Amino acid sequence: MRVALVTGGTAGIGAAVAQALLAAGYRVAVNYGTHAQAAQDFAGRTGIPAFAWNVADAAACSEGVLRVEGEIGPIDVLVNNAGITRDAMLHKMTHEQWREVLDVNLGGCFHMCRAVIEGMRERRFGRIVNVGSVNGLSGQIGQCNYAASKAGMVGLTKSLALESASRNITVNLIAPGYTETAMVDTVAPEIMAQVLKTIPVGRLASPAEIANGVVFLASDEASYITGTTLSINGGKYMA
Repeated sequence: MRVALVTGGTAGIGAAVAQALLAAGYRVAVNYGTHAQAAQDFAGRTGIPAFAWNVADAAACSEGVLRVEGEIGPIDVLVNNAGITRDAMLHKMTHEQWREVLDVNLGGCFHMCRAVIEGMRERRFGRIVNVGSVNGLSGQIGQCNYAASKAGMVGLTKSLALESASRNITVNLIAPGYTETAMVDTVAPEIMAQVLKTIPVGRLASPAEIANGVVFLASDEASYITGTTLSINGGKYMA
């Protein structure tokens, strides 16, 4: 049975991904950085073990992977879902807001890939799915930091896919559109009404719809797909 690790996996898209992988027959572990009680509740409710570390900390990522592999087994599937926002217009954005988002979203993706890639190469198998964003493709007002971090994940995905293909490791990116999560719930209703007008299908995605794409890219059926970006955005942005 293959082992999957989902970062930021106790809420929102990450929780949906973890549960979908479990239903698909994987042994699953999740990582979380904050909200310990919610993570414990998730683990108790689903039976999916949850491990705490900050993905922005390279050493913590390496140690966390060792803990997961020691308790569950070598990681076959890595889903880099952990992410934060610190929205502000660039002329008002602080250096801390810029750095924190890049460190977690893009730095965390690098740290986690780095922590698992050698084992995957040795075993000659791996699936890495990075969770980006439609705003990393289209840009968004007030999100120079977030959009830059998610756009950076696209380049990381393509480059690591090239490096890893000969070892039977695929690396792909899911770019979700606006999805029914706590992060989107913080958007003001009047702004969300305008956002909905830009989505051709006329609604937000459910976390399960994003999770279905991740499960597919992790599967054997997707073994010939690597270095690609799968946009699940209801037609909001087409490239």
